[in-house]
Amino acid sequence: MKEEDLNAQLAELVRLNPQIEGSALVSSDGLMISSQLPSNFDEDRVAAMSAALLTLGERAVDELEKGVPEQVTVKGDKGYIILTSAGSEAVLIVLAKPDVKLGLLYLDIKNTSKKLKELMS
Repeated sequence: MKEEDLNAQLAELVRLNPQIEGSALVSSDGLMISSQLPSNFDEDRVAAMSAALLTLGERAVDELEKGVPEQVTVKGDKGYIILTSAGSEAVLIVLAKPDVKLGLLYLDIKNTSKKLKELMS
């Protein structure tokens, strides 16, 4: 796994969809692996919060018997935070504007997640 390849995939995701403000790949224990986040974001804080959100989402899916967790989406009045598994040890985080077309966004995330999994295996 090369960091340049991971960075390239994250950059491509942001380039593909102008409604995406940033993306990052975080380890399941909350450490930043690779990032294409705006410079005003604290990467360590984003990584830790994302791991916590994903863990909470996984727990909710398990407790409510909804199968295998695939994604956590948080909607705020200024946009979306989407967390998706990118293999057994990583989480893809995407920040998007509030007017994003969710169907297209989810497709872009799914394709990028698959590519990242391949790079990390």
